[in-house]
Parts: sequence; C-alpha cells; structure tokens
Amino acid sequence: MKYYYAVWTLLFALFGYWQINDPDPEVWVSIYAVAMIFALLGFRGIFPKIPLTVVVVLCILGAIYMFPGGVGDWISDEWAQKDLTMKTPQMEENRETFGLLTIALGLSPALFRAWRK
Repeated sequence: MKYYYAVWTLLFALFGYWQINDPDPEVWVSIYAVAMIFALLGFRGIFPKIPLTVVVVLCILGAIYMFPGGVGDWISDEWAQKDLTMKTPQMEENRETFGLLTIALGLSPALFRAWRK
C-alpha cells in the first residue's frame, strides 16, 4: 500500500500544479494540496479518522452538488477537440466534478483503514 499512497501523492501534486492556470487556482491548488497531504500521511502509515472522513465526504458532496447534466456530451466534446483547452464553463465544472471524485476514490482506502483501526 505504500506504493499506492506514493503514486497518489505524486498524482495529487501534479494535479495541483496543473491547476495553476485554472480560473480559480487558489481553490483547486489548495484542494489538491490537502489531498496530497493525506496521501503522504497514508504513505507514512498515518490515518487520521475524522479529518479523512471530512475530506472524503466533502469531496463526494461537492461532486454531487456540481455534477453536470451533460456528462455524455462533455466526454464527446473532449474527444472531438483533441486537446485539453477549456472551451466552455461547463467543461470546467465537469472536470472539477471528476477531480473531486478522484480525490474521494484515491483517499477511500486510507479512510477504510482509519475506520478499521
């Protein structure tokens, strides 16, 4: 599991770095930094139950709140344009929704481990 958390630490760091060009980088760099810290804690074998629960639940609730109606359209638009530039605000919201879901899924094993203790 150390490798799992090491990979997620690196991924969350990269995701945060890529958010620097975002319209609201202070929000998303901070969110990915928090996720990176929890992945790093998991790498070190530290699983804080309540903070992990809060982060995962907030990510899930945020994703539900932001969940777009046209996910299928968004995916086909992304494939059609063949690059990662943001063309519409809905594309940005879709990406943010799936970013929150990625954090929740990536940290779920740590949350499971925290509650199992």
